[in-house]
Amino acid sequence: MAHFAQLDENNKVIQVIVVVNEELLLDGVENETKGINFCKSLLGDDTRWVQTSYNSTIRKNYAGIGYTDDPVADYCFTPQPYLSWTLDANARWQAPIAMPVEEGKRYAWDEPTLSWVEVELPA
Repeated sequence: MAHFAQLDENNKVIQVIVVVNEELLLDGVENETKGINFCKSLLGDDTRWVQTSYNSTIRKNYAGIGYTDDPVADYCFTPQPYLSWTLDANARWQAPIAMPVEEGKRYAWDEPTLSWVEVELPA
């Protein structure tokens, strides 16, 4: 099974569908263009599609609804969680400073102070 993400005019993912392998095989090899053409035949020729994968072998991340596809960098990424966070080389958002790692403690990002704050764990 293969997965294809439909994009809107701003490259936002608006739906993800499953396509059986037989619909995208060309000489026994998966062909994204053939899969895209199949998606268009189902949902309209004016729709835009990209292939995505659960194991992140295509476009770095599985494309979920609300994600953005960057056609130049050829990857999909989640919505930006905070204005201060930036995308890393693996198309994942990173805080300006690394989260502390202390056993038995939990942290949450605090955007106004640009820092991690400890969160009380339930008793």
